Amino acid sequence: MKPTLLVLAAGMGSRYGGLKQMDGLGPSGETIIDYSIYDAVAAGFGKVVYIVREYFLDQMKKTVEAKYGHVRCIDGSPLEFVFVTQELDKIPAGIPVNPERQKPWGTAHAVLMARDVIHEPFAVINGDDYYGKESFRILADWLRAHEGSQGIYSIVGFQLSNTLSESGGVSRGICFYDAKGHLQSIAEHLNIAREADGKVYGDNSTNGETHLELDGKALCSMNMWGFTPDYFSRSAELFDTFLRDFGQELKKEFYIPFAVDSIIHSGNGSCEVLSTPDHWFGVTYKEDRPAVVAKFQELVDKGIYPSPLY
Repeated sequence: MKPTLLVLAAGMGSRYGGLKQMDGLGPSGETIIDYSIYDAVAAGFGKVVYIVREYFLDQMKKTVEAKYGHVRCIDGSPLEFVFVTQELDKIPAGIPVNPERQKPWGTAHAVLMARDVIHEPFAVINGDDYYGKESFRILADWLRAHEGSQGIYSIVGFQLSNTLSESGGVSRGICFYDAKGHLQSIAEHLNIAREADGKVYGDNSTNGETHLELDGKALCSMNMWGFTPDYFSRSAELFDTFLRDFGQELKKEFYIPFAVDSIIHSGNGSCEVLSTPDHWFGVTYKEDRPAVVAKFQELVDKGIYPSPLY
């Protein structure tokens, strides 16, 4: 069984100021998604599903065909690509929503857009985050081991200290889990940064506490998930309820952590926390770009990636 990779690439990246998904950051103009697909193929994934917006669908298709048209899976078969769009009006029929709303409904809504094209265990990642080779291997192994399973999902947890930006504070969901590694909750923290004393501080958005010292080894979510296909039906039910409750709000979003948390606490599923040693990096801010370019060059210089990548 070859798992599928679902790439969330519909966001504009308001803080960054442009389409991060199309920005060439590698030595030969590679995007972050290029590296994710390279690592996913090496880990045994067989299909890539892109969630995009309609207005740049054609551009994305042309770019993908030009870059990856020749790529083969580890068994020699062609790597399959599917494109699905996320738009504001892609919701269940008969539910009234605020006509003034302008943005789609968030990451869990985006995942639902792939319901008709994914029938096997699959991973979800952000299109503008670098996760590392080991992260994809760990998640691919987990997905293969859970073929045919239902109601059990996973999240790849990164050490908090391995996910900071050099250009400003970041928001991270810190994972809390039991002795068996089952996720209990994700607590959102804001303005996380390493300060002059070398320690990591942030604000807890749940209880309002500010400037808390945080454990740099705590595992946090970078939106790298593993799901079995039954997740679609469970989250679709939650989305229906969500729209009935919040459909008149202009900015409320249906996020993956909310959906997973609801499934866990309803007793309909569980989520394993997988730990990765890899360092995350990405372009949260425009100011992050030079450091990311330098990191990709370093990875190429060390022989971890070829240049050009494809």
